[in-house]
Amino acid sequence: MVRTVGLTKRYGALVAVDAVHLSVPRGSVYGLIGPNGAGKTTLMTMVASLLKPTAGSVSVDGADPATAPGLVRKRTGYMPDGLGVYEGLDVNGYLEFFAAAYKISSAEWPALIGGLLELVDLEVKRDAQVNSLSRGMKQRLSLARALIHDPELLILDEPASGLDPRARVELRELLWQLQSMGKTIIVSSHILSELEEICTHVGIMEAGRLLVEGSPEAIGQGLGAIRRVRVVFADGQVEEYEVPDRSGQVELLRRLVNEDGRDVVEFRELATDLEDVFLNVTKGIVQ
Repeated sequence: MVRTVGLTKRYGALVAVDAVHLSVPRGSVYGLIGPNGAGKTTLMTMVASLLKPTAGSVSVDGADPATAPGLVRKRTGYMPDGLGVYEGLDVNGYLEFFAAAYKISSAEWPALIGGLLELVDLEVKRDAQVNSLSRGMKQRLSLARALIHDPELLILDEPASGLDPRARVELRELLWQLQSMGKTIIVSSHILSELEEICTHVGIMEAGRLLVEGSPEAIGQGLGAIRRVRVVFADGQVEEYEVPDRSGQVELLRRLVNEDGRDVVEFRELATDLEDVFLNVTKGIVQ
């Protein structure tokens, strides 16, 4: 769905994005992970056609944002980190404004806006002033705005920033629902726990460079990250062990059963933790 080749953005001597080769499969939830200043927002704005690269190229379903921005914007819904407050506009008027900007027939507005507000659970706020909404509600309204033209691709920049725990859970469930609807989603965060349960693929950035990408499990295995194994015993005890590789798992099972004489009823490798992957890949560089 999205592919970049040697994508670079320079600001004088600062290289904000440095020769990034990235691939986002159609229908995936792709988590762009990295500390503040890693280049995530710059990369996303180039993909969204809002910023021209210094070098390299981007393809969004075959269209280049630099040469065909209108086509890319039809296919893309972009949610920046922060919602601009529109004085005097209520929620309904806010969404009508963007529906008009996308040249959607006014006859379609009531049903379209009603459906989007139901999706993001803001039906009761339809007549509320935008600037009266909580941070979490504004984030959900911003997502509804990004969906107004039914895009194939969603680009969400730090969507959970500043949200309370309940709002984060609601946002995570909403992203699952959007993926089930066939949307491809790129979502950025510097908080690993926000992306742990929702991402099918991740890309880890630091100092403008994409260090690694793929599924968390594949990256962890490729880096030789420590594997964690959960063992359930017949007496009900549950223990976790760390092993270096598959052969370490075999040796652990052999020792527990043959040497320790314990009755094992379940022996399962746990999914690779994003934090483990991140710490294995990054070096703590700040630019």
